[in-house]
Amino acid sequence: MIRIVSPCLLAPYLFISALSAKTPVQAKHGMVVAQEPLAADAGLTVLKSGGNAIDAAIAVGFALAVTHPVAGNIGGGGFMLIRLADGRTAFLDFRECAPKKATRDMYIGSDGNPTRESIVGWRSSGVPGTIAGFETARQKYGSKRWANLVAPAIKLAREGFLVSDDFAASLRGPSNPLQLDPESRRIFLRNGRPYDAGETLKQPELASTLERIAANGAKEFYQGETARQLAAAMQANGGLITEADLRDYKTIERNPLNGDYKEFHVITSPPPSAGGVGLLQMMGMLEGTDYDSAGPDSPKAVHYEAEAMRRFYADRSEYLGDPDFYNVPVRQLLDKKYLNWRRGTIDATRATPSDIIGPGLPKSLDARVSWKESEETTHYNVVDEKGNAVAVTYTLNNSYGNGITAPGLGFLLNDEMDDFAAKPGAPNMFGMLGSDANAIEPGKRPLSSMMPTIITKNGRLFMVAGAPGGARITTGVTEVILDVLDFHMNAQDAVDLPRFHEQWKPDVLYLQDGFPKENQEALRKMGYEVKPTNAVARVEAIVVDNGILAGGTESRLHGKVSGY
Repeated sequence: MIRIVSPCLLAPYLFISALSAKTPVQAKHGMVVAQEPLAADAGLTVLKSGGNAIDAAIAVGFALAVTHPVAGNIGGGGFMLIRLADGRTAFLDFRECAPKKATRDMYIGSDGNPTRESIVGWRSSGVPGTIAGFETARQKYGSKRWANLVAPAIKLAREGFLVSDDFAASLRGPSNPLQLDPESRRIFLRNGRPYDAGETLKQPELASTLERIAANGAKEFYQGETARQLAAAMQANGGLITEADLRDYKTIERNPLNGDYKEFHVITSPPPSAGGVGLLQMMGMLEGTDYDSAGPDSPKAVHYEAEAMRRFYADRSEYLGDPDFYNVPVRQLLDKKYLNWRRGTIDATRATPSDIIGPGLPKSLDARVSWKESEETTHYNVVDEKGNAVAVTYTLNNSYGNGITAPGLGFLLNDEMDDFAAKPGAPNMFGMLGSDANAIEPGKRPLSSMMPTIITKNGRLFMVAGAPGGARITTGVTEVILDVLDFHMNAQDAVDLPRFHEQWKPDVLYLQDGFPKENQEALRKMGYEVKPTNAVARVEAIVVDNGILAGGTESRLHGKVSGY
């Protein structure tokens, strides 16, 4: 458990004063924060009708599968973190898993290099977990009838909805895989062109699938007509998933990671998430420093946080994976003495070259292998009137998954097999490294950065946060949490503040658009190679203070805070 002594806080937040501070949306009874407005409203409707936060979260997830198919899904998987009003917590792992036919080297070509089969085509899909995860959540923690929670999504799919500017732009995106699949083209193109903003998109096949799921529960997806059709399509097209894979899929309820930081208690995601370990490691390494004395996004704060990031990503490259297949050394990685030692290697005024930093535990485990993760994920938060809180991050992996729509079923398939390690010793396109802990094995779940997180203060709910953003989720969510906890920013200002990302290798500090030039130059003088980036995760947050809910979703994007 991490206990961090509060350093003295100073208040010359010059960078914040240069920003136009925004008042967050506030509410007293309940709140939903999501990337897509119609889905956020679906969750709020459930709250207003007497449903709890878990009910609303399930409704949001189903609605996102219709209105935000770039990442919202029933053909993917993810994580759900729950804190009930009585203090009980739960972490539901409904991550996709490798099919029984999967083999370690299945994506290595004759030249010894990875092929694109883990990204495109039917062989790229892992066994979906979303429906199983939602049903487990409702059965154990929900209060509404299952059919009531699927109903808003059915209506949106059957009657249609107006395509938003964001959705239309993503359909026109150059990396959009939908045009590679005839069924996806039929659904998402109109007269051979992507839908424009303001046009109505209807998805009748998806509506029918959702109606069967509403009537028969998760059993329909894993053992019913939907399962039979999906398995038959896989067999016909050379895919890996069988009826046995679907029948045997199970949600895993794990113990959340817990740690203390100042007066706050942190509840976050355990492996196969890497993000929760990263959050607690970075908090532990910042213990006893005065990194927060000069204000958020100041060169001093960025330097200390970036150095903590660098050391976490080095550890992540070697030690993290699916705990059901590999003994992840979480206790050692979060040990106070270990983090004190890691902090002691940080120079207060100079960047540490990544070449002289490596995984820090005394004995390395196995040869490192390449690993990467898509940024196309989605996250949402829900808090209800009683104080129950839910944070959900789920994904298809890449934008629209592998772009394949299951024929006659209307939902997109994931390409989650690409999140496994593929080839020993070869960094991927992002320079990211992973370990044998994340190698492909049947039934295994790939490493993920997704990290839904809940924070309490004096035993009461204080903050709910998470983000999409691939490998940058850990840094983005950690920064927003620290901006609220250490720099006392409100939820909206915290998610709007420009962020930064350091991932050990490549040895580059990425700064989001909006960083003052003088801060960039100061960081260069400290030894950082600074490069611009347009995004470091897309963080959604709710902060609870004196009984008032305050939500934040990034102003430059088009999510929604719905509250009452």
